[in-house]
Amino acid sequence: MNKAILIFAIVLICKSVSCQNNNKPVLISSDLELLKISDNAYIHISYASVSKYGRVAANGLIFINGKEAFLFDTPWTDSLTRILITYLDETMGVRIVGFVPNHWHEDCMGGIALLKSRGINTYANQKTIDIAKSKNLSFTDNGFSDSLSLSLGDKAIKCYFPGAAHSKDNIVVWIPSEKILFPGCMVKSMNANDLGNIADGDLKAYPATINWVIEKFTTAKIVIPGHGSAGGTELLTHTRSLALKL
Repeated sequence: MNKAILIFAIVLICKSVSCQNNNKPVLISSDLELLKISDNAYIHISYASVSKYGRVAANGLIFINGKEAFLFDTPWTDSLTRILITYLDETMGVRIVGFVPNHWHEDCMGGIALLKSRGINTYANQKTIDIAKSKNLSFTDNGFSDSLSLSLGDKAIKCYFPGAAHSKDNIVVWIPSEKILFPGCMVKSMNANDLGNIADGDLKAYPATINWVIEKFTTAKIVIPGHGSAGGTELLTHTRSLALKL
C-alpha cells in the first residue's frame, strides 16, 4: 500500500509545473533566455540593471500556433526584442504576428517601438495607452476596455482587465488550449516575500483584484509571474496573502 501511495504521489508531482518546466533555458544572449513550458508556449526571460534592485530578470510569454506567434510583454529594450524576434524567425521558423503588454512599465513594453516598426499588430488595455501617452512613451495601435478576444489560427487568446494591483492598468492573459495564465507583475513567485515595486500600484484594490483572478481561472495549470519562477494557482493565493498583509 505504501508503495502504491508513493507511486501515486510521484505521478501527481510530475503533472505539476515543476516537472513541465524541467527543460533548461536556452541562452540566446547574455541578457536573454528562452524557456519551453509546453508544446506551444515559451517564457522569454530578459535581464536589465535597475536602480535600487540591481540586475533584474523579467518574464514574457510567447504562444505559438504553427509558424505564427503572439508575444505577451517584450524584453526590456528594443535591442533585446530584436534579438528575440530574430531568433524566433531564423532558428525556430516562427513569426510574431501580434503583441499585448501586461501594463505600461519598461519590462512589459520596452521593445514596442521595434514591434511597430515591423508592422506587428499591437493591442493593449486603453488605460495602458492613456498612461503611455501621458508619459510620452510608445503605445499600441489598438485598445480595449474590460476584455479582448484574439485568435492565433484556431487557438483562442483572452485578455482581461481585472482591476488595479501592481499598476492601475495591469491585465491578465489566458490561453485556454494550454491552460496558461499570464498575470505578469501583479502575481509574485513563491519565493517572493513582498509585492515588489508598488510605486504605481493600488494597494487598496490589490486583494480584490487577485480574488477576481483566483475565482476566474480555477483551471489554470501554469501561472507565470512577471518575475521569478512559474508555478500553479498557488502563486495566486500566495500573492493574495502578501496583499492582505498590507
